[in-house]
Amino acid sequence: MRIERDCVVYLRYTLRDGSGDVLEQVEQDEPFIYLHGYENIIPSLEEALDALEVGDRFDVHLEAEDAYGAYNRQFQQRVSRDEFPDDMELKSGMAFELIPEDEDAAALLGQAGAGLVFYIKEVGGDDVLIDANHPLAGKALRFEGEILEVRPATSDEKNHGHAHGPGAEQH
Repeated sequence: MRIERDCVVYLRYTLRDGSGDVLEQVEQDEPFIYLHGYENIIPSLEEALDALEVGDRFDVHLEAEDAYGAYNRQFQQRVSRDEFPDDMELKSGMAFELIPEDEDAAALLGQAGAGLVFYIKEVGGDDVLIDANHPLAGKALRFEGEILEVRPATSDEKNHGHAHGPGAEQH
């Protein structure tokens, strides 16, 4: 079966940055599973995997703009440590979601019904540097891997817009 819209794809891969450093590795015994055609992965990677079959290997190079976009310094902001709960232990690299308190703020951010994900870049004594860029923004990426399985998506998976995985454990 070829990879096309409405297929669930199982794959293993190694993700490297532009310098060749390994950022992530997904092995065959715990494959990455996604629903093809629903932008559950980087759209340019999804396009590169289109029409591949079980056993096919891939080596996809993406420039930053085709992966997580260019890094934008305007997405960084220093906020007071007081903006976080007192008992929260803040660490560099932590992700959190900011949910706008009113509809006007949500509309302004273009996030009606959803929050914005921020990452903590640096924790100071009185302030915290937060960043709305994806951690891989500004980086060229290389995905090398193999297609392990391709199957038709269930109607539930198509309705939900994501793969459920074996035993619906990824739901």
